[in-house]
Amino acid sequence: MIQTREFGTTKDGAKITLYTFTNKKGTEASFINYGAILVSLKVADKDGKFEDVVLGYDELDKYTVNGPNFGSTIGRFANRIGGASFTLNGKTYPLEKNDGNNSLHGGFDGFHKRVWDAKTCESECGSSITFTYVSKDGDQGYPGNLTMYVTYTLTEDDEIRIDYEAVSDADTVINLTNHSYFNLAGHASGSVLDQKVVINSDAITQADQESIPHGEIIDVTGTPMDFRKEKSIGDEIDADYDQLVWGGGYDHNWIVNTKPGQVSFVASMYDDKSGRFMQVYTDQPGMQFYTGNFLDGTEIGKGGAVYAKRSAACFETQYFPNAINVPSFEQPVLKAGDLYRTTTIYRFSVR
Repeated sequence: MIQTREFGTTKDGAKITLYTFTNKKGTEASFINYGAILVSLKVADKDGKFEDVVLGYDELDKYTVNGPNFGSTIGRFANRIGGASFTLNGKTYPLEKNDGNNSLHGGFDGFHKRVWDAKTCESECGSSITFTYVSKDGDQGYPGNLTMYVTYTLTEDDEIRIDYEAVSDADTVINLTNHSYFNLAGHASGSVLDQKVVINSDAITQADQESIPHGEIIDVTGTPMDFRKEKSIGDEIDADYDQLVWGGGYDHNWIVNTKPGQVSFVASMYDDKSGRFMQVYTDQPGMQFYTGNFLDGTEIGKGGAVYAKRSAACFETQYFPNAINVPSFEQPVLKAGDLYRTTTIYRFSVR
């Protein structure tokens, strides 16, 4: 079932719509065509009680600022590009420096601050919405007219499936992701440090003090970055380990065990009090696991909730940060006329 209602009007006069999907189990997901954002996601606990498990806002005005990027579709390049520039086909492209000397999540005017076209569909597989946006040549400093399609599907199996497609008329760089913040106890429930995580990864990309990888790989064995066996987020988050000290907690790219074109299990999150269990699947080579280290209690979210430090976790599937500047990394280059296609699935259940 799909319902719609007005969610506000931008300063430029664009009307924003809230689209709400409900499946047969009662799971409910809501999206807006501003930023192709996932606004809320209500899933049941082990007793059948529904809670909204993603952080966000009740008002459009807050989404037009949205410093933490709650629920957002991020691009053209998710995560960081060191030095806010890259070279492609012998030409250097300067980008906006919105993270110190670096470019983060597309700069000051990323895709999470654009009005997208939207089209809904209902089928036996579930309810879906396809957001479409055309990013012009030179937008954010990137080459090529890029046409993008982001399709969210709420399945009858309690999955949020995100399918990304894009095509450009010139060689360009692309790295799209979703920046939802998950708290399986409920978005207003506070810290997630007791919630348990698995990451299907044997290594991370080492990051410097500005969170920029330069090609070095760290085996997670014997480090606080090892999540191959389920452990609480808070178990080692404050360890005296340079990567954690520099990042203020977990804010790193894990090299996940996937193969190109094959959607595979890469992570899970579990809240033992509610019994809610989330599994993450993707075909991307990397995943940024971020624990809300920069939330500081100044963000007032849905229903007046105060979002404090480490009150949620993100599982951002991606090409590696700064990949375009590191030849040894899988390259996020989309050739003119080729199709960019990737899928990420968040699957919910109880245990």
